[in-house]
Amino acid sequence: MPIKVEDVSYIYGKNTPFETKALNNVSLEIDDGEFIGLIGHTGSGKSTLIQHLNGLLKPTSGKIFVDGIDITEHGVSLKEVRKKIGLVFQYPEHQLFEETVYKDVAFGPINLGINSEEIDERVRWALTEVGLDYESIKDMSPFELSGGQRRRVAIAGVLSMLPKVLILDEPTAGLDPGGRDDILREMKKLNSENGITVILVSHSMEDVARLADRLIVMNKGEIVLTDTPREVFKESKLLMSIGLGVPQITLLFEKLREKGWNVRSDVLTVEEARDDILKRVRIDA
Repeated sequence: MPIKVEDVSYIYGKNTPFETKALNNVSLEIDDGEFIGLIGHTGSGKSTLIQHLNGLLKPTSGKIFVDGIDITEHGVSLKEVRKKIGLVFQYPEHQLFEETVYKDVAFGPINLGINSEEIDERVRWALTEVGLDYESIKDMSPFELSGGQRRRVAIAGVLSMLPKVLILDEPTAGLDPGGRDDILREMKKLNSENGITVILVSHSMEDVARLADRLIVMNKGEIVLTDTPREVFKESKLLMSIGLGVPQITLLFEKLREKGWNVRSDVLTVEEARDDILKRVRIDA
C-alpha cells in the first residue's frame, strides 16, 4: 500500500502569535514493504509528518495519497485509513486501560464489529508476533507486566487491526538494552516475514543503520536527504551540521582511515567492522 506525500506544509497556531511552520513543502513516496528509518533532531518535523500519514493532522497545504486515495479530500473515511496505517506513539503502554491483556489487544477489533472467533485469532496472532506467549499472558492484567512486556502489548493492540503500514515513534524509549533489542527484532520480523511496511522514527543511528532499507532525514520541517543507510551515513558532515551523528562504529572507522588504516569507509555495524578487520589481518598475515 504505497504512500505519497505531495508538497505538504503544516502550520501550528496559524494566524496566532504562536504560529510555527512545522512542515515546509514536504514530498516523499513510501513503497509497499519498505522499512523506513525517519531521523532528525528534536523539532525537525518527524512527529508532525507521521501524524499526517493516517489523517490525525490535516495539512495546511498539499496532498497525501494512501493506496491511491487522497486522504486530504473532504468526505474520505479516515476510519478506513487508520485501519490500514497503525501509529504507535512514544510510551504506548500509557494507553493501556483494560482489565486483561486479551481485552486490551482485542479493543480495536471489537470496535470494528468483528466476530469473536476472528477476534480470538487476531489477538493470538498479534501477541505472538510481538514475542509474547498467548496462553500465559492473555488473562493477566497489563499492569502486572514489565515495562518491555507492556510496550509489546500496546504494539499488539495496533497489530490486531491488521495494518498494512506500521509507524513507530521511538518505540524503544525508556527500555533497557535487552527490551530494546527484542522490540526491534520483532519489528524487523513483521517487515521481512509479513510484508508490513514499517516507518521507524528513531534517534538511534545504530538502530536505523542496522534495520532500515532507506532513511529519510529531516531538518527544520524539510527532507534534506533520503537514501540507503550506507549512502546517508557517508554524509557525516551534513548530518553533524544539523545535529545528528553517524553510528559510532562508522565514526571509528573514519578515524582509522584518517590515521592511514586501510579499512572500509562505509561500515555501519559492529559485525561489518569485525569482518573487515579480520579480512585485513588475514591479508597482512
